[in-house]
Amino acid sequence: MSAQPALALPPSPPVLLRDTVGSIAVLTLNRPAARNSLSETMIADLHAALNGIADDGSIRALVIAANGPAFCAGHDLKELTVRRGDADGGRAFFGQLMLACSAMMQAIVQLPQPVVAAVQGIATAAGCQLVASCDLAVASDAAGFATPGVDIGLFCSTPMVALSRNVPRKQALEMLLTGEPISASRAREIGLVNRVVTAGTERDQAIALAQKVALKSAYAVKLGKQAFYRQAEMSLADAYRYAAEVMTDNMMARDAEEGIGAFVEKREPKWRD
Repeated sequence: MSAQPALALPPSPPVLLRDTVGSIAVLTLNRPAARNSLSETMIADLHAALNGIADDGSIRALVIAANGPAFCAGHDLKELTVRRGDADGGRAFFGQLMLACSAMMQAIVQLPQPVVAAVQGIATAAGCQLVASCDLAVASDAAGFATPGVDIGLFCSTPMVALSRNVPRKQALEMLLTGEPISASRAREIGLVNRVVTAGTERDQAIALAQKVALKSAYAVKLGKQAFYRQAEMSLADAYRYAAEVMTDNMMARDAEEGIGAFVEKREPKWRD
């Protein structure tokens, strides 16, 4: 009797989807059954997509969204637990994964285009870090935010880096030390998100916000975003010195000449980026 041919398994859906709305790229986390946790593959795919967008002159802003009820539940704890069976107890994998995730988060900050998070549900641990790493964030009124690692004996040290650069220290430490979630409205109060909108509209609202930025000079936006993050790490005097240099360079750019001329002449500017 001949052996029955093995049935081909359907291909797994991609963990990250990409769409384009005009000049806006939309990356959608697509592991809803795993609460969009940041697996090794998800982190790598996100970083690769960011690198591609950085080099794409047709893209003027990026929205990061997610499918399913959760925005992102942080690292994939099941994936991490499996690697405890490695010869070194998982240490090498854990270190490599944390460095890879940190590099991906930094790629968001370093992206020439502004990045807007569209948060429809809970964003916890590295998911909260992802929101904090984005330049802007629009949250559903059903969204929530937490850094609950302390509840399982794993302090959210890498999420802490982004969180502490978004919200005041005492609010950041309260989230980190208690692990308790905060509402979308509280996240707006402390500066973690920009806007809270009706549930189900957050993606469209995030795209609309990105489109407002996309109307500006891409050159000026790129220059300004880079300068914003650099000066934030400087002393007051160094920040002003650096910002004055950036402002001077910006004044010499063709888009600044065009923008000022258009303002004086009461017409719409024509950017050359």
